[in-house]
Amino acid sequence: MTAINRLKYLRVVLVLAGFASLALYPLMVLWPSGWSWHVGHSEYPMMLVGIYATLGVFLILAARDPLANLSLIWFTVWSSAVHGAVMAVQAVTQPEQMGHLLGDVPALFIVAAALTLLTPRVRSKDATHRRAS
Repeated sequence: MTAINRLKYLRVVLVLAGFASLALYPLMVLWPSGWSWHVGHSEYPMMLVGIYATLGVFLILAARDPLANLSLIWFTVWSSAVHGAVMAVQAVTQPEQMGHLLGDVPALFIVAAALTLLTPRVRSKDATHRRAS
């Protein structure tokens, strides 16, 4: 895959991941066993919705110029992988949470994997010089 195509696909994945992050609340309402971790009244879900909505907006904005937003992209990769791993362990150890292994857990790993495969590891010299000018 050429660098240009890779960047084009990265932009698409950033937009899709952004909209998926913005869709957290509807997913929690429509499919709670796969997307919502609380039982009864809790402030926790809205906290996560706020964090992921913010991330979603910034991922969509990052799609304009991914090379200028590498730290945000790599934060998304690593935080998604860690969050997914913690939730996977919790889902396996808490039988009532097993539905998450079909919902938010794979979604986080898919986002992390797609961004990892498409994101350049370092900026090219041309991109760095272009920013400095």
